[in-house]
Amino acid sequence: MKLASSLSLAVAETIVDTVLAIGKREGMKPLTVVALDSGGRMVCMKMSDGCGLLRFNIALGKAYGSLGMGFSSRTIRDYLSARPAFQNAIAAASEGRFIPVPGGVLIEDENGMTIGAVGVSGDASERDEYCAIHAIRDAGYTSNPFEEAPDWRAASLSDKH
Repeated sequence: MKLASSLSLAVAETIVDTVLAIGKREGMKPLTVVALDSGGRMVCMKMSDGCGLLRFNIALGKAYGSLGMGFSSRTIRDYLSARPAFQNAIAAASEGRFIPVPGGVLIEDENGMTIGAVGVSGDASERDEYCAIHAIRDAGYTSNPFEEAPDWRAASLSDKH
């Protein structure tokens, strides 16, 4: 992961507002969105009316964990699913700011430099990630991961769909 200068407030607000608009357009549950610069500092946070109390911490953990490990939170989940002890160590090292499920997406500039990350929480993780990916791309940046999960629309918070 190559780091660049900080994510600007204007870009962060654009991405965060677009995440919320996409979530509303897609009929998703209330979302909380956090945008961090490349140093892990919060640049912008917004939440839809009706978000649960823990949604901020979950969104922050998705974004912060992505920056800390240099991968999207989906990639972290996929790489570390068979290594729960290492996941626990990362959670401890990050003081709990590590949520290894989809919804934490890196923001890359035109040179491939990571300038920040977005974390989204509120709906199924794959649906959260979809919003982040498309908001980053709509703002003119590259998302990492670049493509959403193929079955994002079918994802559910319930085992009983």
